[in-house]
Amino acid sequence: MQIITTKFGGFCFGVKRAVETAMQLPAGRNYVLGEIIHNESVVSRMSDKGWITVNDVNDVPDGATLLIRTHGEAKSVFERAKEKKLKIVDCTCPFVRNIQTIVEENHKKGRAIVIVGNENHPEVVGINGWCDNSALIVSDLFEIDRIAADFVCIVVQTTFSVEKFDEILKNIPKDCSKTVEIFKTICYTTIKRQEEAESISAECDAVIVLGGKKSNNTDKLFEICAKHCKNVFRVSSPVELDYKEIKKFKKVGIVVGASTPSEQSREVISNMENAEVKASVNEEAVDEQTKETVSETAESATAEEKVETPVNTEVGNSMEAAIAMMDNKPQKFRLHQIITATISQAGDDGLALYIPNTKKEVLLDKSEMLCEEYKKEDYEGKVGDDIEVMVLALNPLKLSQKAMEELKKEEAEIEEIKNGKIFEVKITGTNKGGLTGEVEECKSYQVFIPSSQIRIGFVKELDKYIGKTLRCKAEKVESKGRRRQIVASQRVILEAEKAERDAIRAEREEAFFNSIEVGYIVKGVPQRFADFGAFVNVNGFDCLAHISDLSWTGCKKCSDVLELNKMYEFKILKIDRENKKVSIGYKQLQPKPWELVADKYHAGDVVKGKVVRIVSFGAFVEVEKNVDGLVHVSQISNEWLDNPTSVLKVGDEVEAKILEIDTEKEKMTLSIKALLPESDVKKSNPNKAHKENSEDGSHKQKKLRTQRDDEEGLREWKDDNHGGASIAEILANLNN
Repeated sequence: MQIITTKFGGFCFGVKRAVETAMQLPAGRNYVLGEIIHNESVVSRMSDKGWITVNDVNDVPDGATLLIRTHGEAKSVFERAKEKKLKIVDCTCPFVRNIQTIVEENHKKGRAIVIVGNENHPEVVGINGWCDNSALIVSDLFEIDRIAADFVCIVVQTTFSVEKFDEILKNIPKDCSKTVEIFKTICYTTIKRQEEAESISAECDAVIVLGGKKSNNTDKLFEICAKHCKNVFRVSSPVELDYKEIKKFKKVGIVVGASTPSEQSREVISNMENAEVKASVNEEAVDEQTKETVSETAESATAEEKVETPVNTEVGNSMEAAIAMMDNKPQKFRLHQIITATISQAGDDGLALYIPNTKKEVLLDKSEMLCEEYKKEDYEGKVGDDIEVMVLALNPLKLSQKAMEELKKEEAEIEEIKNGKIFEVKITGTNKGGLTGEVEECKSYQVFIPSSQIRIGFVKELDKYIGKTLRCKAEKVESKGRRRQIVASQRVILEAEKAERDAIRAEREEAFFNSIEVGYIVKGVPQRFADFGAFVNVNGFDCLAHISDLSWTGCKKCSDVLELNKMYEFKILKIDRENKKVSIGYKQLQPKPWELVADKYHAGDVVKGKVVRIVSFGAFVEVEKNVDGLVHVSQISNEWLDNPTSVLKVGDEVEAKILEIDTEKEKMTLSIKALLPESDVKKSNPNKAHKENSEDGSHKQKKLRTQRDDEEGLREWKDDNHGGASIAEILANLNN
């Protein structure tokens, strides 16, 4: 039979921490609110140690110790515990605590909360308690438009089905009228377990799903396995499994829930392997290939490892151990191997330990024991008790309890690192391929980070990282023999964080573009200025206010009109959804200069201004920015002017009287002459009649004949051209 086990089976980080914390607390008035985990054997052990399980915080006596389990509790539970002066031991899973924080913060902002999960599960009940029990709890498709609030926050139970959660999200329309923020808070170990369950069940003839009867995550694993394999056995303990039935299958997978102790999965494997061995003995046909493997293993042992003590405590080698004992081939000790021995005597130098199936006693020196101060009398009553120790040296055999504990902590950390835990690496050096470093909790492992995995992009100078601490994930962990190395990557973390930020930004952008139209008035805060305009934050999205759209009168710098980090109103001018660009304007919401002219100026007012340009028929005077008035050439001086430039030039400051204002046509007529004193002598234009005639061809003759011509100019013209003829004669000749 081929047995396939999961990499991510057994206690998850949160459960392991809660159980270990509970077991290490001294006996006394210790209470736990609800079952610490959904596993009958662990709950039984807790009870044996004196822990009392209650279902209500009010059932805990004042001043006692209360352990909050991994599932977490509602905010009101903590408040009540404080009133009762309870000593709180909070073992809430960090992933659950993160969800509680998200829910609490969004609830305070007035947003609707949706929890995707099992409404009766303790974790979901606890999370709901951080938003005053106001959340909508769903476990299947739902209509988001039925929620009254405009802003919706969605979280998901840590052990919920990834596949089902994705289906629920797909049901939320992209053009939803609400702003929806989704937090995919399924625990990463849950995701890995579900992926492994799907993979194993697809390739095995039978699958054993091991986990507590009340375990929600085990139920999800069972559902996944049942989709891909016909023969799925759901058991809560090793004794429930029918091993005779399992023997019929060639390839069996074992999937383990997060609340299942590792010893239970080891027991299942051991029982399955032992069942195979017994069957072989009864049939007197031990598998030759297996015997050869054992023989090769024994022969490959080095000379320093040949200590003939047939001890095996690793479940993975139980088949090998059974066959070795059948053939009278003793097991060999290995360096760093953890073994279970029995205390046979307490001496002055330490404990004499008897290792089962051997004829020798080995000394456990007092310097290698966990106790702070060794006293012989303290251990005399413990003769016959079992104790776990680690092999420190061979020939002679040296054992240590301290090293075993350190190794256990290190291996526990390594397991979490293998399972995807983010850990910190202090960089100590470089080589041609990348960086080398160490992990504080795993001193026996060297860490190598390839150059391509340091960050997103190429790293040219490796030396600058020496002495720094990087956040990493393991790509590969090697622990064969003396080679103990972690190949790590910081890049995968940075890419995952970037992808998460990009996804959140994309969702926010989608919501933003769905909420705006051209012509909408929005509020925004200028974040930075450029030569060509201002970048304005509008609901978390960068919009551009071009410099030409900031002021009707124009500006050289954005800071002439706007201030950074100050709120303003803008008008949406253009939306480019494809390129994710939005153009906004500030001046479009401000009055134009000419719209204020009627209130500020009236005919007859005297104004000051600057000559800004001169034309043949007059001069334009800037009364204020973008408001110009025309001084006709006839209104510049009391004297006749052939060209305005003979009196005025661009830049002159002048005073003028307003003759007329037309705000609709944005015209203002001014007169400088009106403010000048009347002159006794006035010069006329001798060519006035001729000029007027050229300006209006249809009245040419009429203008030449009119008596309004300047008399003095006509006489001068007569004298020069007609000698002594009278004016009447000249006019008569013109008529003919």
